[in-house]
Amino acid sequence: MVYFSADAHFGHANIIRHCSRPFASVEEMDTALLENWRRRVSDDDTVYILGDLMFFCKNPEYYLRQLTGRKHLIVGNHDKVWMKKVRAEDYFESIQPMLEIRIDGRDMTLCHYPMMTWDGASEGSYLIYGHIHNNTKDVYWPLLSQMENALNAGVEINGYMPVTFEETLQNNQVFRTK
Repeated sequence: MVYFSADAHFGHANIIRHCSRPFASVEEMDTALLENWRRRVSDDDTVYILGDLMFFCKNPEYYLRQLTGRKHLIVGNHDKVWMKKVRAEDYFESIQPMLEIRIDGRDMTLCHYPMMTWDGASEGSYLIYGHIHNNTKDVYWPLLSQMENALNAGVEINGYMPVTFEETLQNNQVFRTK
């Protein structure tokens, strides 16, 4: 199985308030995120992490050792700090700023940041991104919300767990109507 996830922000207490996450503490949030991940992702599954896996994290290896699956990291703006504390290549199949892939006959561009266009956008290619969390107040949201092939992989709109492409598609349809 192939999964997508973005913006877990392990270790980041302020993200709870900033994104209205339903957790009382960073410990509760991190526990739920880890449990949800391990419940869904087996060691044979592939997970594309679209950035900001951790933030203000004192011990990145604590989380990295618990995340199952073959992981590919698309680096986000908050990943650069924790990545200096570990040998990230020991935990990921690949680490890059952007990735173009084909899965089940679908062309996809994976990037932490939402983009207005990408290779193949006019031919039905998908963009899967993170960075904006559940923010619909951004000046670019009205345009981005109309781009049906641009899918937000952020945990806030995907049940705080890695999700399949089909689940990402369904969850984004709901997210766009809010």
